[in-house]
Amino acid sequence: AAFANTKGGLLLVGIGDNKEIIGLKYPDEDEYLLIKAISTMILPNPEYVVEKVSLDNDKTVLVFRIFESKSEPVYVGPENKLYVRSADKSIQGSKEIKEILKGQSKNKSYKFRFGDNEKTLMEYLDLNQYITLQKFSEICNLNPKFASRTLILLVLAGLLKIVPHELEDHFVLK
Repeated sequence: AAFANTKGGLLLVGIGDNKEIIGLKYPDEDEYLLIKAISTMILPNPEYVVEKVSLDNDKTVLVFRIFESKSEPVYVGPENKLYVRSADKSIQGSKEIKEILKGQSKNKSYKFRFGDNEKTLMEYLDLNQYITLQKFSEICNLNPKFASRTLILLVLAGLLKIVPHELEDHFVLK
């Protein structure tokens, strides 16, 4: 789900966290279980292909090539949790990421009014690499809900980019 919600990617099954190539002894069973989990736990089902790479030790690595979802965000489980990739991790997406993904799936253009809050934001980003929702709310003295809507709109309009982080997302100039 995280790959589908980001830019797609490769899920390698049979590679250790330390990047050691271990391989799978029963790749058909592992492939079946993963495909079943994808089809029952991830909605809508992401597009993917599976390849098998045979190793010299009679084991196999499964390569799931997952494509980016172009139509709508992909959710996990009955709780409809949304995950995205950030560097080499899958993290649960914030409310802002969820709204941005939904907005991007609508394929429409977004406009905004450049007022005092946006001016303050641009001045802050001129001096700093990124801003968080909390910091934007603080420097503009905005209700966090309004600050959130403003940042989401600026991302959808193509002015900012959101960079997911486990603690608090960063917004940077695009």
